[in-house]
Amino acid sequence: MTQSTLSDEIALRIGLAARALPDTDIVRLLRVLADAVGLPPTAANLDGLTVKALKQAADGELAEIDSAALKEALARLKGQGSNAIEPAPEPEPYSDGELPNSIRVACASNGGELLDGHFGSCQRFLIYQVAADSFKLIDCRDIDTNAGELQDDKNSYRASLIADCQILYVASIGGPAAAKVVKRDIHPIKRPEMGNAREHIAELARILADKTPPWLAKIMGTATEARVHFQRSALEA
Repeated sequence: MTQSTLSDEIALRIGLAARALPDTDIVRLLRVLADAVGLPPTAANLDGLTVKALKQAADGELAEIDSAALKEALARLKGQGSNAIEPAPEPEPYSDGELPNSIRVACASNGGELLDGHFGSCQRFLIYQVAADSFKLIDCRDIDTNAGELQDDKNSYRASLIADCQILYVASIGGPAAAKVVKRDIHPIKRPEMGNAREHIAELARILADKTPPWLAKIMGTATEARVHFQRSALEA
């Protein structure tokens, strides 16, 4: 069964669903759907599909994928939500050194200024420069899927896009991908509640202004004796 045998509407749904799943292309998703609902998938049988069925189909092909990503993919399969990707916000003017003692944070995003992306399937990274008293959106880096396909390791390609960042906010990230990110001295922090990226960044700025974690204080150049002992769990809760 190939994508060309599907109706245009169903093919679009499957394409959008595959894009919502880490390391999943249309062929892989069709293999799962063949076991879950049969081929060709129709609007009627996709409407009856559940996350549990997606996890169990094809000998658990998608069992390791985060439930939030599966829910998002299921909504796409059922034709729910917008098929359009909201344009990225316009970056703010920024010059190197403009925000002293700041850090750079990447947010995985699928549209607008939302923190709603899974590392392996997000459409872009929103890049913020964050200090204790201010922050700016300084860049929006779209994922070039063709470039990713040409590389042996898609996770390495995505990690390379945020190599200048110290923190990554993401809805979910798998173990192998997290290892690639950490190898570049980027600390991944899961934000499964997702939401507006600017709100998450504002929260981080407040933490920096209050009790900066020592590992972040070191990155920001704070003297050792001035660093406040602070548990990372305050950021990761």
